[in-house]
Amino acid sequence: MGKKITDKVTWVGKIDWELKHFHGDELSTNRGSSYNSYLIRDQKTALIDTVWQPYDTEFVARLKEEIDLDRIDYIIMNHNEIDHSGALPELMREIPDTPIYCTAKGEAIIRGHYHQDWNFVNVKTGDTLELGETTLTFIEATMLHWPDTMFTYMSGENILFSNDGFGQHFATETLYNDTVDASELYYEAEKYYANILNPFSMMATKKVNEILAMNLPITLICPSHGVIWKDEPTQIITKYLEWADAYQENQVTIIYDTMWNSTRAMAEAIAAGIQSVDPMVRVKLMNAAKDDKSDIMTEVFRAKAVLVGTPTINNGYSFAIAGILELMKGLKFKKKKAAAFGSYGWSGEAVKQITEKLGTAGFEAVNDGYRTLWVPDQEQIEKCREFGAEFARAL
Repeated sequence: MGKKITDKVTWVGKIDWELKHFHGDELSTNRGSSYNSYLIRDQKTALIDTVWQPYDTEFVARLKEEIDLDRIDYIIMNHNEIDHSGALPELMREIPDTPIYCTAKGEAIIRGHYHQDWNFVNVKTGDTLELGETTLTFIEATMLHWPDTMFTYMSGENILFSNDGFGQHFATETLYNDTVDASELYYEAEKYYANILNPFSMMATKKVNEILAMNLPITLICPSHGVIWKDEPTQIITKYLEWADAYQENQVTIIYDTMWNSTRAMAEAIAAGIQSVDPMVRVKLMNAAKDDKSDIMTEVFRAKAVLVGTPTINNGYSFAIAGILELMKGLKFKKKKAAAFGSYGWSGEAVKQITEKLGTAGFEAVNDGYRTLWVPDQEQIEKCREFGAEFARAL
C-alpha cells in the first residue's frame, strides 16, 4: 500500500535498497535509492510520475491496491527518463486513454522510448490543471537535467513536485528528511548535484530564482528520488544556490594512479607540501583505480584546486586517469585551479598531456606540472613537497 503524505497526497513509489549503480555504471548509489510516484486525490485524481522499468508490474499491482485505476483522471510526467517513465507502458495497458500531461519535449521522448500514440497533453510554464480544491501549476525546468524536465506545484497543499531537482539517491522507508542522518543525506544530495546537475548550474540558478520570485508557499518538496523535504524544506533550495555558484570549499583534491607506488609517493609528498603552507586546508588523496569515480567527482566539486598524477604508460596517462579526466571535462567545473604530476621511465609525456587536458576541461593550470624519473629518492621527495608548497602559494 501507499504512504499517506497529506489528506490528498499518497506516496506510491518504490524503495530500492539494492541499487548500487545508476545510469549503467556511471553513478554509484551506495545508499540505494527510491523512485517516488505520487497519487493526488481531489475531485479529480492525478498520478505524478511512475517508477523504473524493472518494477513496472509490481508498481501497477500495488497501485491497484490503492485505487481503482479507472479513477485516475490524469497522469503527470515531470520527466521521462526510464527510471521515471518505465512503468508507463504497463500502466497504459490498463488505462490506455488517460491523458498524459508533459512538456512537448517530454512527449517526444516518451514516443521515442515506447513508440505509442497515447493521449498527450503538452504544457508549458504557467499552465494549470484544476483538480477541485487544489490546482496544479506546471513549471518547465529545461536541462535539470533533461530537456523535457518540469516541476509541478500543488496549491492548497503547498507541495513542489520537483522530479530530479533537489533529489538524492537515498533509500529510506521513513520518507522524510528529518527522519534520516543529516550528514549522510547531505552527502548524497551534494553527490547527486555534483555528478548529474553541475553541468547545468546556470539553468539551476535561473530556475531556483524564478521559483523564489513566484513567492510560492512551500510546505513540502517532493523529488522523484530520495527523501521528501519536510523539515525546513527550503534549506535544499538555499544549498542549490550555493552549489550552482562555482562551488568550492577550502579543499585541495589530489587524484592519482600508480603502478609501482612512485606516483603515490609523489602524491603524499605534494600533500605534505600543501599543508606546510596552509595547515587549515583540507587535502583529499584519491586513487583513481581504487576509489569510486562518483565520490572522486564529488571531491573535485568541493575542491578549490585539483592535482592529477599518473605514471607515463604507453606514451600517455593511465586508463583510470583517462576516465577521470573525461568525467571532469563533462561535468564542467568552474573557477578551479589545477596541476599535473607523475613518474616515468623513458618517455614521460603524461604530465604535459594531463596539463593540456585539464585546460580543455576548464581548469586553470597554475604551472607546467612536475615529474620524476623512476622511483623518487629523498631529494625528489623534497622537491615534490616544494612543488606542493608552491602550488598552495599559487592559490
